[in-house]
Amino acid sequence: MTPTLRILGAIAIASLPMIGTACSAGDDQGYASSDEELSTNEKAAFHFFVDKGLKKYQAAAIVGNLVQESSVIPTAVEFGGGPGRGIAQWSVGGRWDHDSGDNVAWFAHKHNKSRWSLELQLEFVWYELDTVGGYGLKALRNSSNITEATIAFERDFEGCGTCDQSKRIEYAKQVLKAFG
Repeated sequence: MTPTLRILGAIAIASLPMIGTACSAGDDQGYASSDEELSTNEKAAFHFFVDKGLKKYQAAAIVGNLVQESSVIPTAVEFGGGPGRGIAQWSVGGRWDHDSGDNVAWFAHKHNKSRWSLELQLEFVWYELDTVGGYGLKALRNSSNITEATIAFERDFEGCGTCDQSKRIEYAKQVLKAFG
């Protein structure tokens, strides 16, 4: 692993005081236990979105946001048991398990997969972007650089409280450099 990836993983973990990796009881859940696993998740996510037809900087923008949200750990649970779950920190009582036709639990059941799997969560991100609508796919596709793409995904998809936009952009740039 390159020093950049090792640093990316360490920075992502150290800079996310509101995110923990404790998990809820239930489905088959695994933990990323090393920088190698984190970078594997980041790489898988990057290639998933490129394979969906996004430009590399757009895919990196999404992954940069996911690094900020959860270190791209599908079993991430918001620190202190807060509502955030999964790679995008969808909220319990909302997009994680409640919103009609737009929640991870429903989507996982529909596809007979674990809601805690990286593959399922990436598919759900794409489902929300491409099928549900209103989550900024048009703005993401219309972006002309990594900063615009990162901000579009942050604003329209994440709807984060304390966003720390500069870190999201830096993570996106690191992802693009590593995998693009």
